[in-house]
Amino acid sequence: MSDHLVVVNFKTYQTAHGASAEDLARAMESIETDARMIAAVSAFDLSAVVAAAPNLEVWCQHLDPVGFGSNTGWLHPSTAIERGASGTLINHAEHKVSLEHVAMLLEQVPEDFEVCACAADVEEARALAALEPGFVAVEPPELIGGDVSVTSADPEIVSGTAQAVKDVSGSVGILCGAGVKTGADVAKANDLGASGVLLASGVTKSDDPVASLKDLVSLL
Repeated sequence: MSDHLVVVNFKTYQTAHGASAEDLARAMESIETDARMIAAVSAFDLSAVVAAAPNLEVWCQHLDPVGFGSNTGWLHPSTAIERGASGTLINHAEHKVSLEHVAMLLEQVPEDFEVCACAADVEEARALAALEPGFVAVEPPELIGGDVSVTSADPEIVSGTAQAVKDVSGSVGILCGAGVKTGADVAKANDLGASGVLLASGVTKSDDPVASLKDLVSLL
């Protein structure tokens, strides 16, 4: 397996929830590639997706650093792990949290549990890298869900983030996202210093997810 990551965030798209989430996970599992294919799914769908695609790496979209007890509505890391999650996103542009939240979460989860902290810009990426999550993913909010990849619209933020993160910690991987849809986008991300991509609509809204997934890993 290569070090390249392709993380597909299912968000709450109609085409990637419930039974559709299971179908998409099976499609991801079917792709022949050396890249790490990862599905970031709703907490509601976690157990079902893990059961539907047992060989696929499955992450949560968010977790909270809470203990057992009176925490109505919060997402406990231990429950996610028990239900099959091997990692999580945190601080996504659509679900921002504090640096303290990220730090506390990192202290609570096991060392082998992946945490990918999302950043809107180079400075936020630098601050998150200092906490040493497994990955930092830079995603300019204005490009998320758009038709133009961050690798084309703002390549400097990818290369700048890669350098900033490396300056802080040599152990933190770098992902980029926002508008990523093709194998050429993934290849460009790698050229700019990223070790993978975080995307959503390029797969979740595709008329042919399998074809889109194959294209994404075609140049790796």
